[in-house]
Amino acid sequence: VQLQASGGGLVQAGGSLTLSCAASGSSLDYFTVGWFRRAPGKEREGVSCIASRSVGTYYTDAVQGRFTVSRDSASNTVYLQMNSLKPEDTAIYHCAIGPPQPGLLRRKCPARYFGSWAQGTQVTVSS
Repeated sequence: VQLQASGGGLVQAGGSLTLSCAASGSSLDYFTVGWFRRAPGKEREGVSCIASRSVGTYYTDAVQGRFTVSRDSASNTVYLQMNSLKPEDTAIYHCAIGPPQPGLLRRKCPARYFGSWAQGTQVTVSS
């Protein structure tokens, strides 16, 4: 599976962006799909993930209530709708796929279980 992330950009605090993670080579429906970010000088952080067949979602506390993850089977794409953006959301965002295990969400989608990492898309939030 090859993933391509897009949709990043420069936005003012309080604004919105929608990131896309488009797949080729296989249907994303069978995989857990995760969004991760790495800010300058910080470790990679799991932001959100959506279980296979959309049976569940996970959000890190920092984005709970502001970000929404969803998938569109027809376009084989997973989206991350980001609202009320804050300067601390500034980072490079990546998507990746993981096995269809419900336990991944309970364990907050640890990055070590994910692969086929997409090239990142930069999100910059100005204050």
